[in-house]
Amino acid sequence: MKTLDLQEIRKQLDGIDREIVSLFEKRMKLSGQVAEYKIETGKQVYDKEREQQKIESVTGMVEEDFHKQAVRELFTQMMTISRHFQYKLMAEHGLKAEHDFQPVKSLPVKQARVVYQGVEGAYSHEAALKYFGEDGDIRHVDSWEDAMEEVEAGTADYAVLPIENSSAGAVTHNYDLLIKYRNYIVAEIFLTVDHALLGLSEAKEEDIRTVFSHPQALMQCSEFLNSHREWKQVSAENTAVAAKRILEAGDKSQAAVASEIAGKVYGLKVLKPSINHNKNNTTRFIILSREPVYREDAGKISISFELPHKSGSLYNMLSNFIYNGVNMMMIESRPILGRNWEYRFFIDIEGNLSDAAIQNALKGIAEEGSNMRVLGNY
Repeated sequence: MKTLDLQEIRKQLDGIDREIVSLFEKRMKLSGQVAEYKIETGKQVYDKEREQQKIESVTGMVEEDFHKQAVRELFTQMMTISRHFQYKLMAEHGLKAEHDFQPVKSLPVKQARVVYQGVEGAYSHEAALKYFGEDGDIRHVDSWEDAMEEVEAGTADYAVLPIENSSAGAVTHNYDLLIKYRNYIVAEIFLTVDHALLGLSEAKEEDIRTVFSHPQALMQCSEFLNSHREWKQVSAENTAVAAKRILEAGDKSQAAVASEIAGKVYGLKVLKPSINHNKNNTTRFIILSREPVYREDAGKISISFELPHKSGSLYNMLSNFIYNGVNMMMIESRPILGRNWEYRFFIDIEGNLSDAAIQNALKGIAEEGSNMRVLGNY
């Protein structure tokens, strides 16, 4: 058998590629006809059983194991592209992802009733003050769940919850609360975590023997605190509780690691400002409402959906963003209670619910995943 030179091989490959492209265009034209049929009959685009039958059929046409896997991947991608094309055609006929959100020019925040978890001086309190201002009707509750309950019940207009920290990661319990309660993210605010060493008005740094704070805050200030080996470090429920404890104890040998705002609230003196070693440590807080509204200029969308523990399921879902040119900003997963090895995914994407590309992507995710929810556009 005569060995072909490289140029001849490439020439033959080019010819085959032209045939493949021609056949692909014919296939996409037929996919358009399928979409028209589904539009008329109200059928869903995603037909899981049909796709599985197709994959089994085409992989049965080849013998080698490598080729079987390659054909499986090739046809999976072609059917994925076909689905996205059908979603596009359906969106053009007004068949979009369903949601109850209404656009508004601005959020009604004047005289709003706002709740946060913790006590006065906590970082959640500072975030609430930063977003709603000093004149807001802002009060604290015992837990994050209490805050969500009050908003859902209508006894508060908004709740302020931390959702992630730039160094410590996600506040996972609050992701679970987003599913448990029918509240919606309407805004977000970023707060730089800046811990100070606080003491009684008559105290000096050399008087300190015991320091109280939340374990995470103690860790974030470990470089400074560990330089004082004579100081005992004691955990507290949160930074503001630590500050309150110093005031109530009235002992100048005790200090707290907390925000300077907590110091003002409890009448404590700043013995040393900004003692955390990571000066870029930032917490993202979300503002939640019971009303499904979004500002007309909103640019971020948070969604959740469920997926089975199966190879390729997440990749196939994320392809809805890829084919619509939607930028994914964050992804987080949480196990689904009572269903071993199955997960709920939380994703932030850039965009507005009025965007056609967003509508197409959400339509695909709603059909191909389970229990898809739009958590907010803000």
